[in-house]
Formats: sequence, C-alpha cells, structure tokens
Amino acid sequence: MNKPKESTGGDISELAEDARALMAATADVAGEKVSEARKRLAAALERAKEIASDVRDQAVKSAKVVDQKVRENPYQVLAIGVAAGVLIGYFAARRCSRNDD
Repeated sequence: MNKPKESTGGDISELAEDARALMAATADVAGEKVSEARKRLAAALERAKEIASDVRDQAVKSAKVVDQKVRENPYQVLAIGVAAGVLIGYFAARRCSRNDD
C-alpha cells in the first residue's frame, strides 16, 4: 500500500530536483524571457511545497480522526466493513455471472 505513496513522493521529489537543476543550469543565461521563466518556476516550486505540506497535514489529521472513531466504536466499524465486503462480493459475483452468459 505504501508503494504508490512512495512512488508519487519520489516522482515529486525528482521533478523538484530536475527543476532546481534546470534553474542552476540557466543561472548564467541572460535574457528577459529566461529570467521570467526562472521566476515562474521558482514560484511554482514554492507553491508545490506549500500544497504538499497542506495535503500531508490534512492526511495526518484525517487519519487521527479515523483512528479515534475506530477506537471509540470498533464493532460499528467492523459491521460497516463486513457489510461493504458483502456488497462488493455480491456485485462482483453478479457481474461475473453476466459475463459468463
């Protein structure tokens, strides 16, 4: 389950590192367009960091709330999980039986 998260985090880190490398490589290039592009890239990187931080904070906050609710109502959570599993199984079996015809 952590594999997609690690992959996404790695992809974002790699993208940020590539952007920083591009900024470093173009540091000595003169020109108004290059300068403006570097400024926009730096601003985009900063916004991406802020968004990633906000998403991470919200995910942690949500996980804490879910954990608290599960600890307060373990049997209700178990019942909901079983009911969801039964419904998914029912619809999956029904779909497979239609495809066999």
